[in-house]
This record gives sequence, structure tokens and C-alpha cells, in this order.
Amino acid sequence: MLPSFSFSGPGRTRQINLGGSHTTATHADILDKVKAQRAERQDLRRKKESALKIQAWWRGRVQAQKVRAQLRRAFDDGAANWPLRGKDAIMWTRALIVGGEDWDRLGKWSEIYASYPDKTAIFEPFSGSGRESWLVLLRQISLLVLRALAVSPESKYAISHLSVLNTLLSTPAFSQALPTNGSNICAEITSYLIPRGFYSYISRAFCLIPVTSKTSPSLPPLTTLSVSPFFTYTPQSSQFATVLTQFYTYILSLPLVPNRLPIPSVTYLAANLQLQHLQLLDGNALILALDATSVEPKIHLMANLLTFVPVRIPTLASSALNAYLELLTAIMDGLPVGALEPQASPSSAAGIAPAWSDSESDSEEEEEPSTSGPSRFPRTAGGPAKAPVAPPPLPVLDARTQTRLQVLVGPAHLTALLAATARSTDARSRLISFFLSLWAVWPAKKDDVLGLITGGGAGGALVKEVWRGWVRGSPLGKEQNAEGKAVSDTLMDPSFASSWPPVIFLAELYTHALLTMGDDEFFSSANTALTLASAPGAAAMIKTRNPLTLDELTALSRQLIHLVFPLYWREDQVDVKQRSVPGVRMRWEGVRERITRCLKAIHLRDSRRPFTPPGHWLMVSEADMVSFAQAAVFEEQQLDQTAPSPRFLSKRQLAFLSPRLGVLNNIPFTIPFDVRVGIFRQFVKNDSGKLGIDEWSSFGTGRRGGRRSTHRAVVRRGNIAKDGFDHLGSLGQELKGRVHITFLDQWGNEESGIDGGGLFKEFLTSLSREVFDSNRGLWLATTRQELYPNPHTYAREPHQLEWYKFIGRVLGKALYEGILLDVAFASFFLAKWLGKPSHLDDLNSLDPELYQGLIFLKNYEGNFEELALNFTITDKEFDVAKTIELVHNGSNIAVSRDNRLQYIYLVSHYRLNVQIRQQSEAFFSGLSDIIDPKWLRMFNQQELQILIGGVEDPIDIDDLRSNAVYGGLYDDQHDTIQSFWKVVKSFDQNQRRMLLRFVTSCSRPPLLGFKELVPRFAIRDAGTDDQRLPTAGTCVNLLKLPRYSDEGVLRQKLLQAISSGAGFDLS
Repeated sequence: MLPSFSFSGPGRTRQINLGGSHTTATHADILDKVKAQRAERQDLRRKKESALKIQAWWRGRVQAQKVRAQLRRAFDDGAANWPLRGKDAIMWTRALIVGGEDWDRLGKWSEIYASYPDKTAIFEPFSGSGRESWLVLLRQISLLVLRALAVSPESKYAISHLSVLNTLLSTPAFSQALPTNGSNICAEITSYLIPRGFYSYISRAFCLIPVTSKTSPSLPPLTTLSVSPFFTYTPQSSQFATVLTQFYTYILSLPLVPNRLPIPSVTYLAANLQLQHLQLLDGNALILALDATSVEPKIHLMANLLTFVPVRIPTLASSALNAYLELLTAIMDGLPVGALEPQASPSSAAGIAPAWSDSESDSEEEEEPSTSGPSRFPRTAGGPAKAPVAPPPLPVLDARTQTRLQVLVGPAHLTALLAATARSTDARSRLISFFLSLWAVWPAKKDDVLGLITGGGAGGALVKEVWRGWVRGSPLGKEQNAEGKAVSDTLMDPSFASSWPPVIFLAELYTHALLTMGDDEFFSSANTALTLASAPGAAAMIKTRNPLTLDELTALSRQLIHLVFPLYWREDQVDVKQRSVPGVRMRWEGVRERITRCLKAIHLRDSRRPFTPPGHWLMVSEADMVSFAQAAVFEEQQLDQTAPSPRFLSKRQLAFLSPRLGVLNNIPFTIPFDVRVGIFRQFVKNDSGKLGIDEWSSFGTGRRGGRRSTHRAVVRRGNIAKDGFDHLGSLGQELKGRVHITFLDQWGNEESGIDGGGLFKEFLTSLSREVFDSNRGLWLATTRQELYPNPHTYAREPHQLEWYKFIGRVLGKALYEGILLDVAFASFFLAKWLGKPSHLDDLNSLDPELYQGLIFLKNYEGNFEELALNFTITDKEFDVAKTIELVHNGSNIAVSRDNRLQYIYLVSHYRLNVQIRQQSEAFFSGLSDIIDPKWLRMFNQQELQILIGGVEDPIDIDDLRSNAVYGGLYDDQHDTIQSFWKVVKSFDQNQRRMLLRFVTSCSRPPLLGFKELVPRFAIRDAGTDDQRLPTAGTCVNLLKLPRYSDEGVLRQKLLQAISSGAGFDLS
């Protein structure tokens, strides 16, 4: 049976495509195809539309060109048929405007209207029905004329353009021609031009006229045009402020404005600067506009202001004066730090420092003021630390601009400002900000400005005014605020922005005043006057120069301590180093240093003649002293391990790395003296431990020597200084180690005895007596018998400088070992050890006659020409006089009333610092080999002298007895010892000092009492012979006392011995 086949219905059939390959389109494919076809149609449509638009544009352009050509022909026809009136004039002008930009036809239009003497033609269309159209056209054409001037201010049409513009912007001309509404029409034209770059175009026009082309006929009318808007608006209107701001922004910021104008134009401009309305200036807008440009326009604006304003300062109202100060301050705040510093300045002769300087040894690290912005125009509050931004390159200024900038710091300008601001508290406040900003952009002039203020008679009044008016009542420096919170915790709060400038200014001003203020002046009261002989047969009355009473100084110094101590004490010093102070263009680090300098200057006077109550300077409580000392020692150890060159860190670097060492090196007087001495001793102990000599003593106290090698020296009794120099002069820092001394007698034989430290002490004290002898030529003595290096050129020879270096090491060794030396140094020389300069108050001890002469000069009220002084000083050596210039070209600079304080400072500086600089540096180089300089900076001059030679306090016999030791048959209860102490206690202070010198070689007790005397004061029996005198072994502080038969004999023999100058082993 055959199978059946179905040709329809379900079944499995094979589909065969005989036409080739077959693809099945998906739904997505179909959609994509449709989209592509639609896009293609749209693209074709767009192309067609674009073609139509291009065709229309082209047809329009062709038609516009035809119309413009017709309008130009119409304009030319009108020009040929001039004059035109009414609507004809309007249509003619419209033809010019609509016909397109054409400078020649525009020039023709201006020529025609400028040809009328009274310009009546330009006002005539306002009398007809087309007045509104004419106003619109005049506004538009005036802008075209401005643009033409900005492109070519000296073209053949320039004068006509300027004539038309001066007419269109002249309120008097409009008012005369159109009494009813002429002024309003003028205001509308002006208001149209001002926001459309009126002053920008004028500025460009001025710039395109060379500065040398002062005879250009365009300059006078261009000058008139620049001030015309001032007469269009009333000062009370907002438009006036806008015009004033744009005028100062675009016109007065041009370079060399007075030099590019003829004299009549300069006069006209100066008379119309609207200085009486300067307070209406929008400072924020002006500074923002100038900030968008380079640095140069700001400098030119300031130079031009300094040309026109200073002569008007006495007549300015307070509001205008305030605005002037604010404007100058804002400009300077917008300049980079040091922007006004000269590129180079001539060096002063003889290595003399700049004209004024009270900076200390780290002064080369002068802080960089922050670059925060303007003041009223507003100052930036202290914010988080920011990465330093490189300042823009400074422009090369024309010599004439530099000359005008000198007015900024000139005596006439500053004196006028001081006098004018005295009328207003607000003005004084702005003057303070002005000075702070000035010193930021012109640091080299700061001391000159301060000298002018203090020397011109206004300084004292200003110090008093700032203290009483601002600082005394300021919340800054108070221990607690109204909420009971310590103000030191909120010093960086932006709310104190207005309080910081007066504090900083007062610190700067008073510190500078102290440079040329002697102690007699400092301590004189308001109603006292002192008389000093200024010359044979003459007298000079010293007027009181200290503007603050001692009570006020006490309050001021305490307030400043509360400000500066927290800035050193902060554990996180990054903020102090990098953040800026609210209200001041300065970083916290810079403020801290300025206040510190002022505090040190006041404390120095207090240390010489105390006027503050006990404990006034201290800031750390007694309970915290131990922890402070421990922490300071620990920080010093850490610094020694981590810092690459810890011995040569500056005070600023120390303050950043270690808060407590920062306190000790910058404001050490806030920590008690005995605590600092203890810290010093611990520093020495740690140093000797680090060097492997921590278990060593020069004085044979039973301890074994350390790892460092022992140095031996054989010294002849008659040549101690020379032999010491030959054997020990080259040791350098090795002198810290142990030194064995062997003495040779006068026959060359070795003296008996083993040096357990005592022989070295005897060598050191004998050596100090010899090298510090003023008859040897290296040292001279003041009237107070205090030593300082010989300023003679002989003392600056290389071999003598090596001696100074050796002597410095010897003194350092004594300090290192705690050996007291009976030598007193002049305060101004001790100041060199601390990196401090010396000033007028130190000169009295060196040269009283010169000091009195300078005081006479300081208060001289006569004719300075009669004194015939110049900025030179005469040195005389071996009867040969040599003239030294104190400043560059000093022989040609006469001393006057204005610069006398600078002269006084320079003379003092030369005598106290320059003449002994090389000797002092050599001495300190040797001293620094043994004693770390930062250890010495924990003390002032008076304290250093105590560290060297002990205190001048009365000798406490009870303290001496409690720390004495006995040998042989003696003990504290022995009859002879009882008599000895009874006799010694009956001695007066002079006799006690003689006894102390006899036994220890030093007449002063140790600074912390006799427990610090090494070795201890010792008494040993020396037989029973009543004829024998007591003898001493100063090398070991030993008194050899016979057992006298009674107290009277003991007294007689002891006095005989100590009065005869008898010493070692005299019997």
C-alpha cells in the first residue's frame, strides 16, 4: 500500500530556497532602517533650509550693501549741501550711523558740527518734533566717536571728535542751549556712555599718545573730557560714585599722568580730582578692577595719587582723609610683599648696617607677611594654612615713578598725615593700618618711617594715644574675657581683627623709640627734667622722652606677655608659622616676633633698674616648674637627635620645633632664673653624657674618667697665658674633655701634685686674670670697670682674633664646668653673645662724654647748621685721624632736626657694635665651641654675668657654713671652727668678699648658693703656730687654718691674710 502525502495542513516539510541566501530581518533591524531613512530625509530638509537661509542672507547682505551705499551717498550729499536743519539733520546723521562704520565719514560729521563756534547746530534738532530720535542718534554716535578716539587719538579728526564729545557731555553747554531740559539730556548721554566703557576708551586714547608728546593738541581736550562727567551728576547720586570710581580705575592708574600732560592740563586735572568727595569712591570695585590687571596699574595709581594729594591733605575733610588712607592701604595690600623695594641699593661704608636696625641675629629670617587682601575693601580674616603662592613678577618702574613713590615715605607726606589724623580717632585707626601695609610692601623703609615718627615730636603723643585709646582697653592680652574663658585660647578668633593693628603698631613704635632713649629718659617722670653737661661750660635740658609712665609700662608689658606666651606655648606651631592674623597682612609668627622685641626692650630696662612688682614677668606657676624643666630637657634631647644642625637653629626655628625651647630662647624671663640655671646645668650634663664624659669631673670628686681622651698641658708659672694658648688653643670642642695641668716653677721644675681638677681650676682662674688684663691690649674697661674688646685695628689682626677665639673657649670651659671667674663684662658686649645689638642707653658706660653729646643733640632746639655735623665719625689711632662714613655719601649729608635720631643711632651703633664686631665674632666662635648658643639665649646680659662670676648679693655666712666641709682634726664643733665662724660672721660684706676671693679666687658667691660651689668650701687644720698666717689652695677652694690660741689672734691673722693678697700655699 502506497503512503499518502498531504499537500496542506500540518506536517514536516523541508523549505528549499532556489533563489540563493536568505536572511530574516529582526524587529530592531527594521526600526534602525526606518530611523536612518528619517534622518536622511531630515538632513536633506536641513540642507535645503540652510541653502535657503544662505541665499536669503546673501540677498540681504547684497541689499544691505546697496542700502548702505545709498545712505553713504545720502550722507555725502547732505555734507555737500550743509547746513541741514531739523529732520534733515536727523536723517543725515541716521544715514551715517546706519550706513556702517566709516571713520572718515564719522570724522566729517564731527568736523561739520565742531565748526560752529557755539555748537548751536548740534542742539537745533531738539527744538523740533524729532527730539527723541535725535537723542537716540546722539548717544549712538557719541559712542562711535569714543571708539574712533580710542583707535587713533591723534588722527586728523581727533580734535573735532573731542570738541563734539566735550559739547555733548557739557552740562553748562546744554543748559545754555536748552534751559528747560538741557541738563537732563546731557545726563542721559553721559549715562549711556559710562557703562559702555567711556573711561576705558579714554584710557586707551591717553596710552596711544606717547609720554614724550606733551604738545599733542589732543591732550587738553582729552583731559577736559575725562572730568566732564563729574559736573553732570550731584555728589549725592549713585552715578557720581560710579564715575569717580571708574575715573580713578582707568585714568589715574595710567603711568606718568603728570608727565604726559602739559602744565595747564595738569593744573586743570589736579583741581578736578574730586578729592573732597573721595569718600564716595567704591573701593571694592576699584580694587577688583585693578586686581584683574597686572601689578603695575596699582603702583601707577599710587604714584599719581602721591603727586596730587599730599599738598591737599591739610584741607581734606575727615571723611575724605579716611578714604585717602584706605585707598592707599588697599592698593598696598594688593601688591606683592616687598613690591616697592628698590632693585639695588648702595652698601654703606665700613660694613655699617642699614640706617636703622634693632633686629637680632636671626633677623635674616624676617617673616614674610601674608598676601591677604585689602582693608575696607576688605581684609582677609585668619584662615587655615595655605600653600605659599609665588608672587607675580614686579614691573621695572620708570625713574620718575620711583621718585614719586618716595613721597609715600617722605617727611612732608608723613608729617602731614600725622598732623591731619590727629583730629579724628577714625583717621588715626586708618593711619595705623596704612603704616602696617606700608611696611609690608616696603620693609626697607620701616625703620626710617619709625624714626621720622619718633624724631618729629609726634612719636611720644602717638604712643600714648595708641596705648590709652586702643591697646589698654583692648580685649587682647587680658587673662579672661567676659565669659570667663582665657583669652589666650581665642587669640586667633577673627572677631579680634580690629584689635590687632593697634597692638602691633604700638609694639613697633615703642620698640623703635627705645633705641635712642637713654635710661635717664626712660625712668624720668612726666614732670621731671634732667640736666647733663653737653660741653664745657654748657648744659642741655633733657626733655622727658618716655611717653608712658612706669605704671603704664607695667600694665603694657603684662598685656603683651599674655599675648605672646600662648603663641610660643602652642604645641601645634604650624598655625603660628603659616596662618595670617585677622585684620593684618602678617602671619602669626611675624606678630609674635614684633611683640617679643618690644617685651625684651622693656624687660632690659627693668632688669637694670627694676620697676615692676615681683613675679611680674613669670607665666609658669610654681607647681608646673618641674614639669616644664623636664619637658624642656627632653625636647632638647629629641632635637639633638632629629635636627641636622641643632646648635645653629635660630630662635624662630626653635620655637617651631620645640615650644618650651622657644619660650626659653625668646622670652626666657617668663621662667624663674633658678629654673633656667637648673635647665642649663642639665643641658651641660646631657651633653657631657653624649660625649662620653658624663662620669668625669675636672675636680676629682672620686668619679672615673669617661671615654673622651685626656689632654695634658705643661704650663710655666710665669707664662700661663702663652703656654695655655700654645697647648690648648687648637683643641676646639675637645676642650670640653678632661685637661691635666702640670705647673713648672721658675726654675723649670715640675711642681708636686696630681691634678684631680684643682690644678686645672687654678690654671683657669690664673689664665683668666692674665688674658682679661686690660694692660695686655686685647681688652679695655669702661668707667664701671667692665671689660669689652679693644676696638683698635691692632685687635683685628688675624693672630689677635685667634686669641679672642681661645679666650672664648676658656670662658666656655668655665661655664661648662661651673667655675666662677672674677671678671665683669660690659653689658653691650654680653649682648653680642645673645645676638643682640646695643643702642644709645649702653653708650653711657663706654663713652660718657659722647653719650652726653648725643643727648644734647637729641634735645637741641637751635640752628643745626651751627653744629656743622654730617653723617661721619672720626677714629683716631696713633694720633692719626680717619673719617668713617656712617651711611653712603655720609660726608655730604648734614645732620638736621628730622634725621638727628638716625644720626644718634648710627653713632651709637658704630661705637658699640661695628668697631668690635670682628673681635666679638671671634670670641663668640670660641665660646660656641663649648657652649651651645641656644643655652646662652635662656639668659639676658645681667643673668649671663651672674652665670660667669656669681651674684652681687650679700654673702650668706649661714649658707656658706652649711655647705662647708672639713679636713684633718676639724669638724663643725671644733673650738677653732666655732671661733672662725663667729669671726667671719662679724665681717662686713667687703671683708667677706675678700675672704671668698682668698679661698676660691672669686669674690662673688655662686648664683644658686654655696651648694653650687665645686669643690665645696673646705677648711683643714694647719698646726698650732700662732705666728703662721692662714693659707689657701684656691684650686680646690681650701682654707688652711692654724689652730690659734684664741679668737682675737684668729681674727687678726685672718684679716691680715685676706687683706695682703696672699694666695696659694703662702706661709
